[in-house]
Amino acid sequence: MNEHVHTKPLSIDITGMTCASCVARVEKSLLKVPGVTSASVNLATERATVHGGDSEAVLKAVERAGYKGSETPEMHHHDHSGHQHHDEDAAVLRRDVLIAGVLTLPLFVLEMGGHLYMPFHMWIMSVVSMDVLWVAYFIATSIVLFVPGWRFFKIGIPALLRGAPEMNSLVALGSGAAYLYSVVATFAPQLLPEGTRYIYYEAAAVIVTLILVGRWLEALAKGRTGEAIQRLVREQAKTARVQRDGKAVELPIEQVVEGDIILVRPGEKIAVDGEITEGASHIDESMISGEPLPVSKTAGAQVIGGTLNTSGSFSFRATKVGGDTMLAQIIRMVEEAQGGKLPIQGVVDKITLWFVPAVIGLAIATFAVWAIWGPEPASIFGMVNAVAVLIIACPCAMGLAVPTSIMVGTGRAAELGVLFRKSEALQQLRDARVVAFDKTGTLTEGKPALTDLVLADGFAHDNVLALVAAVEAKSEHPIASAIVAAAERAGLALGAVTDFQSHAGNGAFASVDGRSVSVGSQRHLGQLDFSGFAADIDRLADEGKTPVFAAIDGKLAAAIVVADTIKPTSKAVIDALHAMGFKTAMISGDNQRTAQAIGRRLGIDEVRAEVLPADKVATLKALRQFGPVAYVGDGINDAPALAEADIGIAVGTGTDAAIESADVVLLGGDLKGVLNALMVSRATMKNIWENLFWAFGYNVLLIPVAAGVLFPAFGILLNPMIGAGAMALSSVFVVGNAQRLRLVKGVNP
Repeated sequence: MNEHVHTKPLSIDITGMTCASCVARVEKSLLKVPGVTSASVNLATERATVHGGDSEAVLKAVERAGYKGSETPEMHHHDHSGHQHHDEDAAVLRRDVLIAGVLTLPLFVLEMGGHLYMPFHMWIMSVVSMDVLWVAYFIATSIVLFVPGWRFFKIGIPALLRGAPEMNSLVALGSGAAYLYSVVATFAPQLLPEGTRYIYYEAAAVIVTLILVGRWLEALAKGRTGEAIQRLVREQAKTARVQRDGKAVELPIEQVVEGDIILVRPGEKIAVDGEITEGASHIDESMISGEPLPVSKTAGAQVIGGTLNTSGSFSFRATKVGGDTMLAQIIRMVEEAQGGKLPIQGVVDKITLWFVPAVIGLAIATFAVWAIWGPEPASIFGMVNAVAVLIIACPCAMGLAVPTSIMVGTGRAAELGVLFRKSEALQQLRDARVVAFDKTGTLTEGKPALTDLVLADGFAHDNVLALVAAVEAKSEHPIASAIVAAAERAGLALGAVTDFQSHAGNGAFASVDGRSVSVGSQRHLGQLDFSGFAADIDRLADEGKTPVFAAIDGKLAAAIVVADTIKPTSKAVIDALHAMGFKTAMISGDNQRTAQAIGRRLGIDEVRAEVLPADKVATLKALRQFGPVAYVGDGINDAPALAEADIGIAVGTGTDAAIESADVVLLGGDLKGVLNALMVSRATMKNIWENLFWAFGYNVLLIPVAAGVLFPAFGILLNPMIGAGAMALSSVFVVGNAQRLRLVKGVNP
């Protein structure tokens, strides 16, 4: 097998595509390559993703379709080249618009001004003869069509000859027909029927100029479309201070290797992912987590490339470099989502593949109908209306309607801390009716903490906590570490412990500064009088909490509850989901009583308790009776459920297995990211439908008008120049409308 055959998807940058017909034709050509199993072409990113096949054969297939292709550089996001071509396109188009505009404006003013204001026409005729004026028009229009406008003929005519016409073909045919008729009228009028010597130079020039203006505005807007990626790219450090041979050396980030020790000073960006080996600091991780407050870091803590060191100096060992860093992975995820296709795009592509040939057929039919049944000069009416039909049709807008919204929507989501790993999740998430949550580590913090300390009469809070924590400091039980952590947070000093005894599963005993302290279950301390705690035991049981008890000097002193605490935003997120019309569910391995208690506190609709990891998939299937299910989880045991759900949402602080199984990843682990994902999904799909309504509605309404259906009843015809302006504006409208997604605000429940 050829050494160039790719096992991973091959990414191809394609130049020359201008409309949805181009996309469909390139895809068709790619799918004919031996070994290619699937190919997806995106007009907004101007990139193809190809699975299987030989890279050289794939590039030749792109050329056969009439376009230029090149393999996307592996690390193109480091040098911005992934989006740079939009800036280059805009610069070239701006130059061409200026050239065309300078030549077209006087031509338009002289010709149309003469039609609209007769004294102006008479004045022109007194200054220069019509024959000389028409030759001047010919020269100006020729330059407009064959210098800045040459792109339309260079691409459009070969495509037409191959039997695969596209947008450029329509422009070339429309402007070319108006131009050629005018040339005959200027230099060989004897070939035309009597009374039909008219020129349409201004129409040909204005058509090309307006479409160039539209392309220029579109390129500018496309450049802005990729700004989310650009902002992520800008977060990357360019250099790092690395310890080499006992000295600190400033190196380009590309030369940093795994295991390098990197020195970071206050105010510097962290170059790559790693682990702090020496020093401490506060690091601004808002680009990853969205949280504005800097995070305290000491030796052993993980640091992320692209985040900002705000205060102290430290050294860290590089653990992930290049394309393996979290920031590089985020950029890759966003790019893959932006380059993907929604199910709705397949329908659009099928329609547009036949759209341009249908338009050409309609233009021919328009000419024939006018030439046979139209008023005199019938052939002139036929030609003008056929040109109007060719020019008004706009597959550009159709082709851009979906991918531009995906690009801006997924980019905005990334800025809000939500990564759509698959673009299809945008459409699927909008359709979800149930949001199901894993409990531990998703709705809750995932680690035990002291939640209740109920005191008997005559005992002080801090005194009891200090004595109990001193005993528990000798234990390795998770409950013990939570009690000790609570004492440390309160700044309590722990006394000297002697005679420590541990009874597995029941509790512990010790002397603390000469006082006898026992900590354990009700069964372990059964000889004591619990009547004073009866009401509290019942209340805690209703909340799904099981207390342990502390006895000091033989007297029952306190009931202590250590439990997994609910995350601060969980209740607000559940309430917000209900307000948005979603049904909520919680899936937990906890006992029924504990799970139901947490479900009640959060207001969750469906609580499924005592669910083993292997049974989560079956539970999700059962929840589908209420509609498509989005599942939010974070652990290794959530990976099958995330894969089974209609939309899997992984909390970014979770395991790699969970993240790899998910369609959507929440960076930083804040559950408000679920709301942000839903908001972006709904806004993006609404935006796509607006774009499609405009793109298709525009053609459905204006193509018949251009063909002249309103002429018999109202005497209305559509000037090809107005058609060109409307066509250019339709693409600009679609791309501009997608930009509104950048204004989607994050949710703060």
